[in-house]
Amino acid sequence: MTSSTAPPAGTPGDPGPPSRDKQHARHRGGPRRPALAWQAARQVTSAPRQRDTVRPGGAGPPAPGPGLTPEAGPRPASFAARHLSTVRRQMADPLSRNGYALVANSGVTGIFGLLYWVLVARLYPTDVVGRAAAAYAAMNLLAGFTALNFNGLLTRFIPQSGSNTKKLITQAYLVSAAASVAVAIPFLLTIHRWGPAYAELGNPVIGLFFIGAVVVWAVFTLQDSVLTGLRSAVWVLFENGLFGVVKIVLLVLFAASLTHLGIYLSWMLPALLAVPLVNALIYRRLVPRHAEATLDCVPPTNRQMGRFLAGDYSGSAFLLATTNLVPVLVAVRIADVRFSAYFYMAWLVGGVLDLIGVNMSMSLTVEGAFDASTLAANCRKALRKIALILLPCAALVALLAHPGLSLFGPGYARYGAPVLELLAVAALPRALTEVYLGTLRAQSRTSLVAIIQGSRCVLMLGLTVVLVTAMGPVGAGLAAVISQGSVALLIIPGLWRILAGGREPAAVPGAEAGTPEVSGP
Repeated sequence: MTSSTAPPAGTPGDPGPPSRDKQHARHRGGPRRPALAWQAARQVTSAPRQRDTVRPGGAGPPAPGPGLTPEAGPRPASFAARHLSTVRRQMADPLSRNGYALVANSGVTGIFGLLYWVLVARLYPTDVVGRAAAAYAAMNLLAGFTALNFNGLLTRFIPQSGSNTKKLITQAYLVSAAASVAVAIPFLLTIHRWGPAYAELGNPVIGLFFIGAVVVWAVFTLQDSVLTGLRSAVWVLFENGLFGVVKIVLLVLFAASLTHLGIYLSWMLPALLAVPLVNALIYRRLVPRHAEATLDCVPPTNRQMGRFLAGDYSGSAFLLATTNLVPVLVAVRIADVRFSAYFYMAWLVGGVLDLIGVNMSMSLTVEGAFDASTLAANCRKALRKIALILLPCAALVALLAHPGLSLFGPGYARYGAPVLELLAVAALPRALTEVYLGTLRAQSRTSLVAIIQGSRCVLMLGLTVVLVTAMGPVGAGLAAVISQGSVALLIIPGLWRILAGGREPAAVPGAEAGTPEVSGP
C-alpha cells in the first residue's frame, strides 16, 4: 500500500528535483525557476505539520516546530510581483500583445500629432494651417483609396501565406503605388472645383510633389498592416513614435526659412526616409522568420484573395470616406479656410480615440486568421480591453476639450471644442462596430462588412452635408454621433451571437460553439 505522504528529503524514496528535460516538457517557454520551486516544496513537505494547539499557560501562539522559524513558509507575492506576472501573461497572448502595441501606437501618434499641430498653429498663420490641413486630408483620402483597401487583405492573409508572404506584400505595394498615381491625377485636374482651400495645388510643381506624397503615404500606411499581420505590431509603435519626433523637429527648423512649405515638408520627408528603412526590416528579418514559422500553412489562392478583396474593397472605401472625406466636405462647404483649421484639429484628436477600436479590431482579425476556434473568446477579450482603455480616455477628452484646444489658440477652442466633445461620444459606439467588423473579416464575410460600412458612410456623409450647412463645423460632430450610434444599435444582435459562440467560424466548420477563453497560445 502506497503512502500518500512524500518521504523525507534525502531518503532513498526521495525522487529529488525533476530533470531538466521534464522541466522543459512541462513549460514550453523554458524553465520557470524550477530549482527554487522544488526546494520550497521539499522544505514544506519534509517539515512536520504544525498542530493548532495552545501552549501550557493558555496563551500565545503555537510553538514553531523544529527547523521552522515564524517567518518560514511561502510568502505572499508583493504587489509589484503580482502585476509583473499579469503583464507577462498578457504579453504572452498574441491578441493582447498586438492589440496593446497598436493601442499604444494610437496614443503615441495622438500625443505627437497633437503637439505637432499645436506648434503648427503657433508658428504658422491660420490661413496657411487651413490649407495644409485640407491638403493633408486630401492626401489621406487619395492614399487611402489605394492603400487602406489592402489593409484588410494583408492582416487577413499574411498569417496564412507561408512562403508566399514576400510576394503578397510586394504585390500590394506595387498595385497601391500605381493606383495612387491614377487617382491623384484626376483630383489635380479638377482642383478648381474643390474650393479655395485647395487652390495652391493647381501649381504644376506643387501638384507633382502632391502626387509623390500620395504614393509615399500609401506605402507608409501599408507598412503598419504588414507588421501587424506578421505579429510584429511593436515595430509599428517604434516606427510611428520616431516618425512623430522627427516630424516635430523638422517643423520647428522649417518654420523660419520655409514658412509656406514647412508644414508639407515636415511630414513627408520623415515618411520618405521611413519607407526603405522599415521595409528593410520587413523583408530581411520579419518575412523570413514568418515564412519559416508558417511553412506548413497552405497559402491562399488568388481566387480566395480576390473574392475577399472584392468584398472588403468596397467596405474599406466606405470606411475611408467616413474618416477622411468629412474634413474635405467641411472645407468645401465653409468658404472661410480658418474654419477648416478649427475643425481639423478637433477631428484629429477625435480620430485618435477611434483608433483604439480600429486597432484592436485589426489584432482580432489577425488572431482569428491564425486560429478561428478562439474567435469568440478573443472577441470577448477585445471588448473588455477596449472598455478599460476607451471609456476613461473618452471621458477625459470630453472634459478637457476646451482647455486642450485652447493650446492651439482661442478660435480653436471656441469652434473646435464642441466638435471634439461630440466626437468623444461617437467613439464609444464606433468601437463596438469595429470589433464586429474585425470578427467578420476573420470569417471572410466581407459582403456584410461592405453593407455595414456602406450604410454608415451614406448616413455619415449625408448628415454632414446637411448639418454643416445649417450649423457650421459642429454639425459634422453631431452627424458622427447619430450615424455611429445608429449603426452600433443595428450590429448588436450579430455581435452578441459572436460573443455567445452561436456562429461557427467559417474557417473551422466543425468548431463547437462557445469556445472557452484562453490566455495565450
